[in-house]
Amino acid sequence: MKSINKMLCLVDGEHYLPVTQEAIETLNNLDHIDIAGAVFIGGTEKLRDDSEESYSEKLGVPVQFAKDKNIPYEIIIEMIRKYDIDTVMDLSDEPILDYPKRFKIACHVLNEGISYEGPDFKFEPVSQYDIMEKPSITILGTGKRIGKTAVSGFVSRLIDKNNYNPCVIAMGRGGPSEPEIVHGEELEISAEFLLEQSEKGVHAASDHWEDALMSRILTIGCRRCGGGMAGEVFLTNMKKGARLANEVDAEFAIFEGSGAAIPPIKTDKKIVLIGANQPLENLTSYFGPYRIGLGDLIILTMCEEPMASDDKIAKIEEFARDLNPDAPIISTVFRPKPLDDISGKNVLFATTAPEEIKEELVKYLEENYGCKIVGTTSHLSNRPLLREDMERYMDKCDVMLSELKAAAVDVATKDAIEAGLEVVYCDNIPIPIDDSYPDLAQEILNLTDSAIENFNNS
Repeated sequence: MKSINKMLCLVDGEHYLPVTQEAIETLNNLDHIDIAGAVFIGGTEKLRDDSEESYSEKLGVPVQFAKDKNIPYEIIIEMIRKYDIDTVMDLSDEPILDYPKRFKIACHVLNEGISYEGPDFKFEPVSQYDIMEKPSITILGTGKRIGKTAVSGFVSRLIDKNNYNPCVIAMGRGGPSEPEIVHGEELEISAEFLLEQSEKGVHAASDHWEDALMSRILTIGCRRCGGGMAGEVFLTNMKKGARLANEVDAEFAIFEGSGAAIPPIKTDKKIVLIGANQPLENLTSYFGPYRIGLGDLIILTMCEEPMASDDKIAKIEEFARDLNPDAPIISTVFRPKPLDDISGKNVLFATTAPEEIKEELVKYLEENYGCKIVGTTSHLSNRPLLREDMERYMDKCDVMLSELKAAAVDVATKDAIEAGLEVVYCDNIPIPIDDSYPDLAQEILNLTDSAIENFNNS
């Protein structure tokens, strides 16, 4: 037997009232649907009687009108909460609602944890399975290649350093068929070790291996396939990974998203990463606002030219602040941090960072780590071009310094070792762009404490 679906209908004055009445009655006559209310979202100037009481009586359900010609997003949310709505059914149409307005409604509705649907569409909030038996957070992003793994590593090390005993559960498109534990706290994950794993068929540059190497904590690797517009995945074994996280010797769990896909596990708090390099439209429309609205802490990444101008960064911050006023917002850049000493050495640096900021990264490495960068490549994601770059610089360097991404193991590490070079991996550290922002480390620790408090009170 189906459970009762409490529904809120969005209607407009462009439709002839008897037609709207018939649509609501058709839905209400279905055994599993209970129409709890209706919102006139526009076109009320065409109604003969603008009394909410009158139309509540005519439609047989509580009715509210838009107070002006704008879409009444706040009223929709009020009605959802007042009547404990399960689904918002859109019975409106052009010209009252166009595509951007419908996406905006969808973001508001999905942030309430319920579905939004119409005659030929249905959007649902991302699955959030209530599995965890210990405090946890989610790190999710508004897109791919905006630094989730780097921020996850930074968060993990910080939490671990402050004795919270965390583990990381990551899902990736190259993850294992069964959740895989990597004891980063026990293993000496050297270049030779990762190359050996790669030659065994392991995706040694997968996110959970990178997390284990960079953070030196226990990680659990999962896989996923597909990513919906709102972040749902088609296939993942992360539920198994979450249950495994409950069993391991860790007191706090960090779930790491993949691309714009959101981990399907209910956690106590969420960190949302916004890539300042992304098209502004992707952040302020479609399902960008949905993701931003989920955040308890918002971190902007890649906040520098040519990826983002000062004006663009300011616009993103303003949008995020208006949408999610309770979440601290910190704009950052990434800077490389070698995991071993490279001082006094000639270095070939392999990165996924764009060519345009290469000089800035070279300057940072030379000034902070006392090395000489004799060559760079931005082609870790392009094996043929990576090999060409390596061949160009190989005989001039002592060390291959590489991010653990894409072809970092099966090409960069393999070829460098064969050429007799030392291989050193590097992390990317998020650094606030100036002193006007809250302290990033302290905000992360505050969020961790808040997650623990939330878990203990639930």
